[in-house]
Amino acid sequence: MKIKIVVHDAEEGGFWAEVPAIPGCASQGETMDELLRNVHEAIEACLSVDVAEGQRSGRDRIVEIAL
Repeated sequence: MKIKIVVHDAEEGGFWAEVPAIPGCASQGETMDELLRNVHEAIEACLSVDVAEGQRSGRDRIVEIAL
């Protein structure tokens, strides 16, 4: 799976990136290589957050799928 990120130059040097498809998911790095490693970890962390159980009927189920 591929996902697009938006890379910005950080005012204090280095870079920061946001992931438009995942609101609130962002990271930073001093070099582009460090940024890409960090944003990859941030995406994994954002996607691994468990969803709080809401109201479900007896026939609803939570299914985990691989992307």
